[in-house]
Formats: sequence, structure tokens, C-alpha cells
Amino acid sequence: MAGARSTKSDTPEEQPNAAVVRTQEYAAGEGWDIGQTAPQDAFRALGGEGMSTPVGPVVNKHPGGFARQIVSKGGLVTAGVKRELDAAEAEQSDGDKAEG
Repeated sequence: MAGARSTKSDTPEEQPNAAVVRTQEYAAGEGWDIGQTAPQDAFRALGGEGMSTPVGPVVNKHPGGFARQIVSKGGLVTAGVKRELDAAEAEQSDGDKAEG
């Protein structure tokens, strides 16, 4: 059959690799770990000179005055978001130790 089209490729680059199995992709779910969806808004009040220094704990509603929203509900928790949340938690636990 001259001129018949072949469905198989002769080049190995075009052949699918049977050993490669695509992994199942699952949503990371809600939580505060990197890659998860934030379950709530996260804000931190701003204070200090120029009202640019984060102060106080992370809260889930705007604290009034100057504040920075770290992540909104349903937003992706990135490495930067996690870093800010961890820093606020560390400051809060350091403050609790100093008072006690």
C-alpha cells in the first residue's frame, strides 16, 4: 500500500514513554501551609514610624487604622504569606515570654 499513512511514529521523540506515569493532582485543601487555600482573611496592624511596621497579632478582620492584609480568604498561601504568619507568631510568643 504505497502512500498509506501510518499511525505509528518512527522517531522515539514522538513515542509516549510507557514508564512515565502522570501523578494524580489533588487540591491541597484549606489551611495555613504553603500551597493551601487560606481559610480566613489575615490582617496585621501597622504602627511605628511611618505606620509601616507590623505590630500585634494576626487577626481575621481589619483591625482599623492602618493594617496590611497578608492573605484573603480563599487565596493561595505562598512562601511569603507563610513567612509573615510565622514571624507574627514568633513575635507574639516572644512577647508572651517577656511578660511571664
